[in-house]
Amino acid sequence: MDNSMQEKLLVLEESRNAGLRRRIWTESKMIWKIAFPGILARVSSFGMIVVTQSFLGHIGSLELAAFALLQSFILRFINGILIGMSSATETMCGQAFGAEHYHMMGIYLQRSWIVNFVTGTLVLPLVIFATPIFRLLGQQEDIAIAAGNFSPWFIPYVYGLVFALTTQMYLQAQLKNQVVSWFSFFSFLLHVLLSWLFVNKLEWGTAGAMGALIISSWSRVIGQLVYIFGGWCPNTWMGFTKAAFTDVLPVVKLSISSGMMVCLELWYNSIIVLAAGYLKNATTAIAAFSICQNINTWEFMLCLGFLGAACVRVANELGRGNAKAAKFSIKIILSTSSIIGVLFWILCLVFGKEISHLFTRDEEVENYVSSLTVLLAFSILINSVQPVLSGVANGAGLQSMVAFVNLGSYYLIGLPAGILLGFVAHLNVQGLWIGLLSGVIVQTLILSYIIWKTDWDEQVNKASERLRRWFLNPDKDSTDSSSTLA
Repeated sequence: MDNSMQEKLLVLEESRNAGLRRRIWTESKMIWKIAFPGILARVSSFGMIVVTQSFLGHIGSLELAAFALLQSFILRFINGILIGMSSATETMCGQAFGAEHYHMMGIYLQRSWIVNFVTGTLVLPLVIFATPIFRLLGQQEDIAIAAGNFSPWFIPYVYGLVFALTTQMYLQAQLKNQVVSWFSFFSFLLHVLLSWLFVNKLEWGTAGAMGALIISSWSRVIGQLVYIFGGWCPNTWMGFTKAAFTDVLPVVKLSISSGMMVCLELWYNSIIVLAAGYLKNATTAIAAFSICQNINTWEFMLCLGFLGAACVRVANELGRGNAKAAKFSIKIILSTSSIIGVLFWILCLVFGKEISHLFTRDEEVENYVSSLTVLLAFSILINSVQPVLSGVANGAGLQSMVAFVNLGSYYLIGLPAGILLGFVAHLNVQGLWIGLLSGVIVQTLILSYIIWKTDWDEQVNKASERLRRWFLNPDKDSTDSSSTLA
């Protein structure tokens, strides 16, 4: 080969590398534009729960254990249902935005409100009858009674979730992520201020902590609704319409699939916390495990930002009919999230022993938390991959398949392993958590294989068919509107 030919090949290779670098840079900017506001929103939202638990933990260990049991089991159960049901909004709105069916996004949002409001009402008995439920499950009497005293405060919180989650996903699908993040961050700062005022200064105790949670969480809901109704979404919000009550059944089906996918995952963690209540010294075990789980979940909120980015990017590209762009986006999101996971894994191993000081002054609980930091670190590492895979599945509408994967990985492998290690092998909370990790690892491996083998051209066709089937002519829809907001 002569020198001129070699020079041409080198120039061609450099051009390809430059093109790849530009694609990576462009895709990374797009991902962070979606992910960072989503991370801020989710960290702020869950941070309100963590702040509430922190203030209650300094009131007393019984209050901490009761809130932890209620939050980790019943509230997580309900939150899982509503997040899962709301993720259908993200799939539908994301694909509609990619296909430029902008007017359909407002209709999908209203349909989701109907479905989620009914769902939220159906699960309220879990909140109202918390004490009998925990007694039936064999929890300690004092913890069950204390949890029942907290539970009525969560009724307005649950209805707040109905609107907060759906409006957040509606706004994210049209890349209005900064709006969501600012409202969430403001509500978090408001919650810290109100918690300090109500609990520390006015000394209202548990009522003050829970009152602050309700006020701050609803401030976010009101802000997002004012933004939508006030004319800042002119292309996607055309006003309330009767069309929201048509084709609700397909939304219910997709919402149930999404709900089961997320619920099976969140309930899995809740069952492990519940199982900790049967160990010796249950109050300490629940308090310590819930502290670690809250730290794990708070970091998980970072990864959920990438889950949202994966869902939006995949849904948008499938809606546009671009399978190659969807696959490239998946690779970039997975790489970015994994790097961040490794960094937090290192930080947790280095500073793990200091975590408990944020939540309690009980020396026994602090020591218990310290013994769990290695498991916490590896849970954080796995978090960097697993949510992104779930987000890809959401964006492609593969929720039903993932629901079956979660069922097998968590409940046929992880949960039995945790029970055996925790109670039979007498490894206590460490055994329960090792079992939990085994289920998550199996689920991550299976999802990786499914996504690797997915025919993305076929997914483009399915998305196109779904959009065509649910499409309503905007002129016809406008005649059905009961009201129109500019």
